[in-house]
Formats: sequence, structure tokens, C-alpha cells
Amino acid sequence: MEIVILAVVIALVAVGLISGLVVSSRKKKQLPPSAPSSTPTLTPPAEPRVGEEAETPRDEARRPIEEVGLPGAGTPVEEEPVVLEPETPALEVPEPTAGRLVRLRARLARSQNSLGKGLLALLSRDNLDEDTWEEIEDTLLTADVGVAPTQELVERLRERVRVLGTRTPEELRALLREELVALLGPDFDREVKTEGGAETPGVVMVVGVNGTGKTTTTGKLARVLVADGRSVVLGAADTFRAAAADQLQTWGERVGARTVRGPEGGDPASIAFDAVKEGIAEGADVVLIDTAGRLHTKTGLMDELGKVKRVVEKHGPLDEVLLVLDATTGQNGLVQARVFAEVVDITGIVLTKLDGTAKGGIVIAVQRELGVPVKLIGLGEGPDDLAPFEPGAFVDALIGD
Repeated sequence: MEIVILAVVIALVAVGLISGLVVSSRKKKQLPPSAPSSTPTLTPPAEPRVGEEAETPRDEARRPIEEVGLPGAGTPVEEEPVVLEPETPALEVPEPTAGRLVRLRARLARSQNSLGKGLLALLSRDNLDEDTWEEIEDTLLTADVGVAPTQELVERLRERVRVLGTRTPEELRALLREELVALLGPDFDREVKTEGGAETPGVVMVVGVNGTGKTTTTGKLARVLVADGRSVVLGAADTFRAAAADQLQTWGERVGARTVRGPEGGDPASIAFDAVKEGIAEGADVVLIDTAGRLHTKTGLMDELGKVKRVVEKHGPLDEVLLVLDATTGQNGLVQARVFAEVVDITGIVLTKLDGTAKGGIVIAVQRELGVPVKLIGLGEGPDDLAPFEPGAFVDALIGD
């Protein structure tokens, strides 16, 4: 009996073990996949790619920049920004005017072959017959001396040579020099008037046709006056030519002279009036007014020039009206001079471009035509190549030493 009971117990235990194993196997098959671990899996970095295979950069959060003071320096001090001011160009110092023509005589002497040396060669001939005197006349006329002055000079030379008898080179040179200086009018007052009134500056108006170098001459004249210790205000009344005001202002800035200007195409008379007004306010010594170039055959333009003169004279009388002539135009310049003299009462002549191919005799002719002196001559392109006219130095350059 006991054996039967033990066998039954063992059988039940075996059945129970087998049932447990079967149930456990079924549960494992029904479980979901396990959750990923919270610990990140390290993967090797991808190799960088370049060119067309490169990835587009991604926006990433960046650490802001922080200002950190130096140890022990306390609160950092903010530095003020450095402002660079434009450099003021150094003012030029013009050459002194005294003896300037003597320094420039080498340039002036280029005209002597047709006048001075030619006359000396003819006068040195052993026999001064009528043919020789005709050649002397032709030489003078070719040099633009003019008909009347030529006849006068030839007559005086013939008389003096006849009285002189012997004619050494030194005697002939002295004779010719004396007669040429006499033709140039040594008694003319050639000083550029700039005195002005008790409370007004001297006023100088510069006139002339297109292409004579009028604006350049005005700028060079400012240098002459500054070299003589005068303060200058420039009036840019040439409103018709493009960049004329800029050109004049550049000349003024070089020597510290202020330029009064207006809009391009503005009223020249108004600008001239304002320039004199500013000169009075600043206490300047001289006001130089550059006017627009005019064709002497255009009546309307010449009338306007007269208007500029009348408007300026509301402040006071003009001290000078300088006519700028191109010396290379010769006798054609005399036609221009006549018309300008009728409109604005010319008081002095400025002959430009007298070096090179210009004929020296034009100085004599223009003075005879207008009855006013040549006061300044231009002998080159340099800023200080405008010289006060000196008859003796001029003749010496023409005939040589």
C-alpha cells in the first residue's frame, strides 16, 4: 500500500514539472522586444566630405562672447573712437615778384631770333642801303610791331646811324636797346592797382576771349599778390565754362585764398557782387574776379560783361580791368582789344604765351593801339611764370647781351 502511494506522488510531481516548463516557454514567445538602453552607443565619426558632396552647414547654438576684465584692473574703461581729420594741404610759398622777369629771360629770349638778333645783324652790315632798311622794316612788321611804330623806329634808327658814323657791335646794341625801350613807353605806370578804399578792398576784374588763359592768369595773379604780402579773395564769375570755378578754387587753395562761387550757369554779376561783399567782410586786401570768356563779335555777351562791371561798382570803383591777350595771335589780338576797351574801360594788358613762337613786337603794338600799358606777361606753364613787365629787361632778352 505504501508503495502505491509513493508511486502516485512521484507521478504527480513529474506532471507538475512538465506543465511548468511548457507554460514558461509560451510566456517567452509572447514578451515584447526589450526597450533600448539609456546608455548611448558610441559610433565612429563619419569621414568629412568636400566639394559637391559636402554637407550644408547646420545652425548650432554658440556660446556668447563675454568680456572678461584683466585681473586686478577693475572695471574696463571704454576707449573713444579715433576720428581721423582730413589733412590740410600745406600752403605753397610763391616766388617773389621782384626780378622775376630777369629770372625768366631765357624763355623770353626764344623770340629774339626774329627781332633782336635779326635787327642787329642787319644794322651791322657795312653798307646800309635802301634794300637793307626795307629788310629792317620787314623784320619789325613780321615781329608784329605794327606799321606806325615800325616806321617811327626805322626813321629814328636811320638818323642816329647816320650821325653815329662808326658802328661797332657794342654801339649798335646800345642804340637798338635805347630805341626799343623808348617804343615800349618806359613812362607808363605798370603797377597793378590794388589799393581800394578806406573800408573796401582793391577790386581787379579779368576779362578776355575764350582760350587766352584767363582763369589760369587770374590764379597766377593771386600768387603774385600773395607773394607781395596781400590777402586775396577770388570771385569765380565764369559760370559758363565747365569746371572753371573748380580750376580757380584749386589755384586759390594753393596759396590760402578763398574762392566765392555759385552754381554752374548762374548769374555772373551776382557772384561778382558777392565776392566783393565777402572781401569786405573778411577785410581782404584784394578781390580778383574771373569773368567768362567772350567772343568779341557777340554783342549780348559783351553787354553782360558791362553789367558785371556796373554791379561790382555798387561797392566802389574798380581799381583795375585787365585784358588777357594771347600773344601768339599777333595782330588779331588787337581787334579783340578794341572791342573790350569800348565796353569795360581797359586799364592794363596781360600778354600770355609770350615764350616760344610768340612775336615780341606785339607788346609795342597793343600798347599803341589801346594807349594802356602791358602790366604782366606770361612766360610759361609754371605757377610762378607770370611776371610784372619791365621794358628794360624785356629788350635785353630780345637783343641778348
